[in-house]
Amino acid sequence: MIEKIKETAEYIRQQVAVMPKTAIILGTGLGALVDHIENKQFIPYSSIPNFPVSTVEGHSGNLIFGKLGNKDVMAMQGRFHYYEGYDMKQVTFPVRVMKALGIETLFVSNAAGGMNKEFRVGDVMIITDHINLFPENPLRGKNLDELGPRFPAMTEAYDHKLIALADQIAEEKGIRVMHGVYVGTPGPTFETPAEYEYFRIIGGDAVGMSTVPEVIVANHASIKVFGVSVITDLGGKDVTEVPTHEEVQKAAQAAQPKMMEIMRELVNRF
Repeated sequence: MIEKIKETAEYIRQQVAVMPKTAIILGTGLGALVDHIENKQFIPYSSIPNFPVSTVEGHSGNLIFGKLGNKDVMAMQGRFHYYEGYDMKQVTFPVRVMKALGIETLFVSNAAGGMNKEFRVGDVMIITDHINLFPENPLRGKNLDELGPRFPAMTEAYDHKLIALADQIAEEKGIRVMHGVYVGTPGPTFETPAEYEYFRIIGGDAVGMSTVPEVIVANHASIKVFGVSVITDLGGKDVTEVPTHEEVQKAAQAAQPKMMEIMRELVNRF
């Protein structure tokens, strides 16, 4: 695994003149932030040694380097999911490569279903914590000390300073933001009404099929993390609408301007 990480990192270094300290993982329907990155350089996943290739509609499959405002950034345009058939080492491999390239801060975004009764479709939820319901932990197996400790703490999986700064930016710009706990599930089915109720009872505010594995590995690698969810649908026993992937994408795209404004300012101020 170490050799694969080094091989991939070296290939990317040879392609990119300026290596950033900041990375962004863009999720379903949230790719328009790419339009705000200047002097873009695209590296297709298919050309990167050892990289998986995203198979999900709405995930383009490019590693992008450029400037977001005054900050050099790396952006993943499309991520990898457990439900696609990848194991957790493959899902989180890009985060390992980010660490090898010198990334210090990771911004992650996703589309999520809301079960908090205060939420509305289109809300932006800043992730304050998560509940891991994936059947496999990405750190399972022999620990490689050069990548991180055997038993990493997850007490502050989402950086408190970044959350406070995002709140300040949202207040300045008059954007309604919610806070909440993200529940990570394997998918690919959307949740049953009873599952939504269960997730709410155990402390969840929103649920999705990504993010948690990447955040675990980022923390293992001592990378600071900020996470945000766009609430694209609502679930529970009192909700009768049936979500579709197309509707999730539409809701995420409609909420993009709010998320992008917060993310762009946050990346530049931190």
